[in-house]
Amino acid sequence: MTFRQLGLSIYPDHSDFSKDKAYLELGNKYGYTRLFMSMLEAEDIAATKQKFNKIIACAKDLGYLTMIDISPRIFEKLGISYQNLSFFAELGVDGIRLDQGFDGNTEALISYNPYELIIELNMSNNVAYLENILSYQPNRPYLFGCHNFYPQVGTGLTEEFFLDCSERFKKNGIHTAAFVASQHGNQGPWNVNDGLPTLEADRYLPIDVQAKKLFATGLIDDVIIGNAYATEDELKKLAEINRYQLQLKVDFLEETTALEYEIARDMQHFRRGDSNALVARSTQSRVIYKNAANPPHNATMEFEFGDIVIGNDNFGIYKNELQIVLSNHTDLRKNKIGRIQESELDLLKYLKPWTKFKLI
Repeated sequence: MTFRQLGLSIYPDHSDFSKDKAYLELGNKYGYTRLFMSMLEAEDIAATKQKFNKIIACAKDLGYLTMIDISPRIFEKLGISYQNLSFFAELGVDGIRLDQGFDGNTEALISYNPYELIIELNMSNNVAYLENILSYQPNRPYLFGCHNFYPQVGTGLTEEFFLDCSERFKKNGIHTAAFVASQHGNQGPWNVNDGLPTLEADRYLPIDVQAKKLFATGLIDDVIIGNAYATEDELKKLAEINRYQLQLKVDFLEETTALEYEIARDMQHFRRGDSNALVARSTQSRVIYKNAANPPHNATMEFEFGDIVIGNDNFGIYKNELQIVLSNHTDLRKNKIGRIQESELDLLKYLKPWTKFKLI
């Protein structure tokens, strides 16, 4: 089984060891298990090795799966042959991420390296790059995929392109990863840092909402914070999300009854399979609570996209059915009990037929 992980990024060429160590320890406290580092800026092999060895040893002691970002240019600059990956094995990393690719056969060959290093491919392209590599029969268990991040505002991936790229990897059974942006981190590989997300639309969203979207696609296994250093509050919020089903934050109304709270917050919801454009229906509550009274309240207004309603006593067989409003409408037989928080409304696009979800 592939478990979904959370990860951090650090940049040893621009950072202080003590700060990096403290950050990794804080991440470990909240269950972070992946580490991304960039070597794209490296200039001198001896200095690079000394600098990276120290922090990698710390990361390994804390249990991080550690990946390092490289390119063919770095192989040349540091005098490393892709036919001999001993340099990276000596660093202590678990794998190398190829920011730029080779010819397909090369990637397949190095996936059989004697050090059992993971070879992580750049996912942010929608060409037959992966299929080319697979045609050369690589060592599949050691082949991962990871999207790019985008330091310059406006240059992140569109959602449509992101989904197309990710689908290529997921349908071939490749372990995947993508980046979210801290709203407080100011450190990355370059001297421009407008946040480091994969998706442009998510650049300024709360960090937990960004991650919820990536996991909700069903195409991303690991979510990594691209810029350093996220705050402890951000690390905590991200660690608290449900990585395996959609979890939506709700602002409840004061008039919401104990019964309606119980239906909304305590039940395991799923969208009914025969979906419609008006509402997303969670119907088990009408069966479980069919004999529970639910007088009308907050039923006379127009219901708007993102509102949560429950059928009242006037709704016959549909009494106590929970619905999330997808199209504006009015219906006196429904009580409005709350609303999905504004920052999470875009997540409703991932509420597909049979999607499991929780309301918190």
